[in-house]
Amino acid sequence: MAIIFLPIFGALSYLILNVFTKRDLDVVQEGLTSVINPTKRITDLEKKFKFSNTFKNQVALADAYLDHEMYEKAAENYEGSLKDVFVNDYYVILKLIKTNYLLGDYEQAKSYAQRIKEDSKFRKSEGLYYYGLSIEKLGNIKEAEMLFSQFDAPYSNYFERLELSRFYMRNMKKSEAKLLLSEILMESEGMSRPNYKQHKSMFKTAKELLNSIT
Repeated sequence: MAIIFLPIFGALSYLILNVFTKRDLDVVQEGLTSVINPTKRITDLEKKFKFSNTFKNQVALADAYLDHEMYEKAAENYEGSLKDVFVNDYYVILKLIKTNYLLGDYEQAKSYAQRIKEDSKFRKSEGLYYYGLSIEKLGNIKEAEMLFSQFDAPYSNYFERLELSRFYMRNMKKSEAKLLLSEILMESEGMSRPNYKQHKSMFKTAKELLNSIT
């Protein structure tokens, strides 16, 4: 038995001592701690921000709140970080679009989107996605469709394109939804095995949505 396990133990010891850096081990330890005690990350970041009130620490805390669906606290800290030289920080404004949509404050999400919508990076960002959803909630269906359609490019943006198909279905455009879903499934047929595996869940959803259209 020892003959079988000693080489494995030796290999692991070699990896720990010679390959993995301290930073690697810290990342693994942090990940395990987050699984065992999900709120510890927030507690640690709250203490860190209280000790050092910096833009970086406040945004990291806001990100943690957002990850844990504590949207009001996330919005409060993202907004609080927009001051001085960071008053127009692109990343924070993107997050505020998302956070305000999730809070149901669609006008505020729209307002933040107006501040960065001319930025070329915004055109294919998560912020545009939540901006489109907010615009739809506000009743501007035509503009929302225009925003969502910017994601409609072959062999990419499957998550957003599925949302576009749902948008069509919600707004009684079944033929457009069928066409888009059929295109997505057609793309899957000529895809390499690794790429197909990467997007497999998206293709499954596309098939289910297509079958649900009557």
